[in-house]
Amino acid sequence: MCDFDALFAALAWSEVMTRPMEFLIDGTSDAKCTVALAHGAGAGMDTPFMARFAAGLAVKGLRVARFEFPYMAQRRRTGKRRPPDREPTLRESWLRVIEQLGAKGLVIGGKSLGGRIASLVADEAGVAGLVCLGYPFHPPGQPDKLRVEHLIRLRTPTLIIQGERDSLGSRDEVVCYNLPPAIQIKWLPDGDHSFKPRKSSGRTEAENWNDGIDLAAEFVRNLAQLPQGLKKIGGRAIFSDAVLT
Repeated sequence: MCDFDALFAALAWSEVMTRPMEFLIDGTSDAKCTVALAHGAGAGMDTPFMARFAAGLAVKGLRVARFEFPYMAQRRRTGKRRPPDREPTLRESWLRVIEQLGAKGLVIGGKSLGGRIASLVADEAGVAGLVCLGYPFHPPGQPDKLRVEHLIRLRTPTLIIQGERDSLGSRDEVVCYNLPPAIQIKWLPDGDHSFKPRKSSGRTEAENWNDGIDLAAEFVRNLAQLPQGLKKIGGRAIFSDAVLT
């Protein structure tokens, strides 16, 4: 007997995986460089964190394209929470994004999961650079299960912006990982995985976010290869009116 609920769910999932990627765009079409950003595991592309970084980089003269992995796009359409897709699906999603935006001169990255998966495809895709906003060096509470093996072989110029007390890779932990020179790591004072400091530090979340934006923008501007004009985005573009305050 046919399970119609399962059949319809499978068909809906197939449709999500085959439709063009949808982008949330910050910045002007004449920007010199495009940065593609993916979200973290638990929230979508329009969180305050993602919106602030996208708007901040746009103010610095860059164009930012945010997108969502299939499980998050499906959650947005149905309202039902789903766990993250398996790694092959996440990697394929990034490759589709890069194909639509064009790899030449493109910088990819994102928050936590989004940046980690970007790091897995960066060399394969031939992008210009990689920016990880809080890299999950290990799962929560499992510092022995490191996610650094591929980073040691990474050739793509990389910037990791990390909170000093990130529970998924603190400053004291990461210094022992012997990462290659191609990877720059910049530390935000007393920041957690979302760069939020404790009140006792004398820092504010806004200060850390703004410093992170400055670091990312400087890194992108300093990359040797910049695009000679932007490739038209093949997916549906949704223009953001986010403003950095």
